[in-house]
Amino acid sequence: MSERSRTWLFDLDNTLHNASPHIFPHLNRSITAYICEHLNVDEDEATRLRLHYWQRYGATLRGLMRHHGTDPHHFLHHTHQFPDLEHSIIAERGLHAMLRRLPGRKIIFSNAPHKYTEAVLAIIGIRRCFDSVYTVERLRFQAKPAIGGFLRLLHNERLDPRSCIMVEDTLPNLKTAKRLGMKTVWVSACTRRPPYADVQLASVLDLPKRLGRL
Repeated sequence: MSERSRTWLFDLDNTLHNASPHIFPHLNRSITAYICEHLNVDEDEATRLRLHYWQRYGATLRGLMRHHGTDPHHFLHHTHQFPDLEHSIIAERGLHAMLRRLPGRKIIFSNAPHKYTEAVLAIIGIRRCFDSVYTVERLRFQAKPAIGGFLRLLHNERLDPRSCIMVEDTLPNLKTAKRLGMKTVWVSACTRRPPYADVQLASVLDLPKRLGRL
């Protein structure tokens, strides 16, 4: 595979920016409150459901749709309200320059909703680095790691998975990518790399240094 024929599939949260300090705690509170209100359960049960569906399906929304008939657009609108999003984003300097240096097409492949994803990319200043953006709506709510979302993206973009490199922080998503024949990059500071991660990076900024292994 030549460098120019590669297509990079980038996750967003905790891959291109650090969502753990501010974004994820806010989302967890919002989703728990949503479940309390719309399923009429207490906070403990709402937290249990949120975690259970996230662990089982890769996204709480998928479980709510499947088991409770939740309207995904209503859920996404009410749980992804960020009054101060700009000050919640933590991104490393040099990200734009790194993406520009990276040879090949680049696509965002995220379980996050469209409005939030576009806002984060604009705040970081990297939207123009990407040829296309796939969010959970465009995936018809088939969130990673479910194979349906992967297949939809590959079909729409007319991509051979063997020409793709998936860059992710979440291991189950990389496992699906590897099964499809993609190269995989795990963005994590963990010390043990699983066999379905071809490359492991503590920071996505280190990606150009590891091109030889991909």
